[in-house]
Amino acid sequence: MDPLNIARAGLMAASNAFQVSAVRTANMNTDASVDPAQEAVSQISAKTQFSANLGVIKVSDEMWRSLIQVQEAAGNPTA
Repeated sequence: MDPLNIARAGLMAASNAFQVSAVRTANMNTDASVDPAQEAVSQISAKTQFSANLGVIKVSDEMWRSLIQVQEAAGNPTA
């Protein structure tokens, strides 16, 4: 299980959800079925999902850096 690929897929899904909601919001004047409150919730949710996936990427990066430091300290250079 690769957390970076999972987080990347999550970033793409959140970005897509935000874009779909933004298009619905932009068409609100011509489509009476659009609920502005629901679109606001959708956009906030997409933003939160995006931030959570960025957090996974940051933690994964920190873990890799720590692992490399441990290997270097043990005398096992990675390169």
